[in-house]
Amino acid sequence: MNKKEIAVEVVATKILLVRGKKVMLDSDLAKLYGVETKQLIR
Repeated sequence: MNKKEIAVEVVATKILLVRGKKVMLDSDLAKLYGVETKQLIR
């Protein structure tokens, strides 16, 4: 498997604070993993 390195700063900018919890949007996670959002949710 070919792994890509992702800068910590890139991931950190995608983390949101919602009601005191750190969350990421599924669309952002899908981009990080290189898949479509619907594949990630499955």
